[in-house]
Amino acid sequence: MFNILKNIFSNDIGIDLGTMNTLVCTADRGVVINEPSVVSVNTETNNVMAVGLEAKRMLGRTPGNIRAVRPVRDGVIADQAITEEMLRYFISKATGRFKIMQPRVLVAVPSGITDIEIRAVRDSALKAGARDVRLVEEPLASAIGVELPVEEPTGSMIVDIGGGTTEVAIISLATIVHSESESCAGDAMDEAIIQHMKQAHNLLIGERMAEDIKIEIGSAYEMEQVKSKQVRGRDMGQHGSSLPRTVTVTSDEIRHALEAPVSRIVGAVRKTLDNCKPELSADLIDNGITLAGGGALLKGLDRLLSEETGLSVTVAKEPLLAVVHGTGVMIQQTQHSVFDHPQNTLIGRGNRSA
Repeated sequence: MFNILKNIFSNDIGIDLGTMNTLVCTADRGVVINEPSVVSVNTETNNVMAVGLEAKRMLGRTPGNIRAVRPVRDGVIADQAITEEMLRYFISKATGRFKIMQPRVLVAVPSGITDIEIRAVRDSALKAGARDVRLVEEPLASAIGVELPVEEPTGSMIVDIGGGTTEVAIISLATIVHSESESCAGDAMDEAIIQHMKQAHNLLIGERMAEDIKIEIGSAYEMEQVKSKQVRGRDMGQHGSSLPRTVTVTSDEIRHALEAPVSRIVGAVRKTLDNCKPELSADLIDNGITLAGGGALLKGLDRLLSEETGLSVTVAKEPLLAVVHGTGVMIQQTQHSVFDHPQNTLIGRGNRSA
């Protein structure tokens, strides 16, 4: 009866505050929100016009007085005021109108986050309507979400490739022992494709088109069958106009365009392994590496990493939901509640090389 009354009055929620998407789960309903981290603002009145899916539809299509922005960049808050409005919208949508008490919130943040950035996330969530806020490092939440044995005295390795950052971590006894946070992930891949289209085809494309190219024909490893895609954009003037134009690109040229960001991700994995203690390295021979996050879906990335490291590499079943699933598991724990941790403690942070 107490639990029923508690859920009527309040609800604990977990938030994966990502550069590309924000996902929210509740203790009783699981994942309830998966929307773009985009806010459209009227520049004349500073009023928020739309958040999430509706705001993303406005990207590149807004009139002069409406600006569609991403308030989170490289996994951290770039615009605190707009982030507060975005979180307020998502928290309200997740908890419903009839909750009397404000919810307790667990937010996943990058492992390389600074103390100032930690304070910004916590303050934004409190101002957005949370009554209590705890923060957890994304690699730990992701590892929990894909059901790695993080509490055991054995090394588990997670590589979470999001929109703004790639989080690489080796975890043992529920603590991140070694980690690297590389500001190169899905956004960097999209930008590499945009630059390639400019340089190779004199074609200007937007973020959405670049993302479509990456998803449909992008790869990190040579594919058995070469694929192609028609790409629409604006001629940059070499052909005598700035009119819309269509070109055909192949999976091979997009793979070459993605070599720089993919190499940075591989480098972060190798650097983490180089800093790993011998005992944990031995564990990884048996346990391998698990990939999570949207970037894990890049074709052939698992095969490339396996060749580069000599370890088995597995893509999580639901890589896009790994972090938010992890926060859901943590807020559901009845013993050793995540909200028992001190407010100034970043859950998962331990004494490590990064």
